[in-house]
Amino acid sequence: MRNILIASSLGILGCGGGTATAAPAPVESTVRDAQGADVGRVILREQGDRILVNLRVAGLTPGEHGVHLHAVGKCEGPSFESAGAHFNPANHRHGHLNPQGPHLGDLGNLLVSSDGRGEKTVELTGAEARSGLPALLGQAGLALVVHASRDDETTDPTGNSGARVACAVVGP
Repeated sequence: MRNILIASSLGILGCGGGTATAAPAPVESTVRDAQGADVGRVILREQGDRILVNLRVAGLTPGEHGVHLHAVGKCEGPSFESAGAHFNPANHRHGHLNPQGPHLGDLGNLLVSSDGRGEKTVELTGAEARSGLPALLGQAGLALVVHASRDDETTDPTGNSGARVACAVVGP
């Protein structure tokens, strides 16, 4: 009888009877420039109660570029205006240096080296991140947009970061 109980317990655990849930698979998307060329990858993944956003680019203009999550999961070139405004579910002001900011779409600046390459990882925290990646992305997804200029981290609503030069649809 003891062996039957142990075997039954192991069977239940092996079939997912435990309470732990696995994080959803990472979401990976291609970043494209205004001409539609592949200039990088963005990966979003859950890690505990945070969401990590990793961006890698190649072939962009050297210097600092503002990076934001935008509210609409569309990247129609050449201007990427289809991505809508910055993703701002809590209605905060723009910028990490703004006392009334930042909003969730503020990902700071990406430094692109003289060879056109850059990489940045940002942690999203707060209630939106704690609700998980599927909830964050919703049914229609979001867009990650790379801007032509540096984000000043204070000016609402865009940080004076200039034109949209690259975009990735992130989501389902």
